[in-house]
Amino acid sequence: MDINPVINELSKNKIIFQSLFENLPSDFYLWREGDDKWNLLEILCHLYDEERDDFRNRVQNTLENPQAPFTPIEPGKWVTSRKYSEQNYAEKLKDFLAERDNSIKYLSELQNPQWENEHIHPKFGAMKAKMFLYNWLAHDYLHIRQIIRVKYNYFKEVSGEKFDYAGELI
Repeated sequence: MDINPVINELSKNKIIFQSLFENLPSDFYLWREGDDKWNLLEILCHLYDEERDDFRNRVQNTLENPQAPFTPIEPGKWVTSRKYSEQNYAEKLKDFLAERDNSIKYLSELQNPQWENEHIHPKFGAMKAKMFLYNWLAHDYLHIRQIIRVKYNYFKEVSGEKFDYAGELI
């Protein structure tokens, strides 16, 4: 299996994330669409934690020791348990970008990985290493879309203007 296209996309997404997140004032990255929605700081913290504690870790575990139990994760609870709202935005961006570099390095240096290795998850059943890899990339795309939506709605609110002329955000 050739994972170079995935590595290339993860690398490009690093640049996209950097561009979307960098040089924002605090009123922008702390703004939220609603009480139950994440602001940009929380999204950034989530991406950092997922990069480090979920996707790279799951890929590595499934490739190296698929029978071993996974370290439990609770991404939804991390927002409060890891105090996302108290994190330093600029530092967290730097940390996330460094973790993405670590991930790209890890993936690039794999020698003959067994992408068909399966981990049997108690909730989701059989999960192949390649499934974690492709879901990692899909996770990027979901959050790129989320970030765009937050920015769109932020400017819609602060401008007080209708955005009908621009077209519908889908």
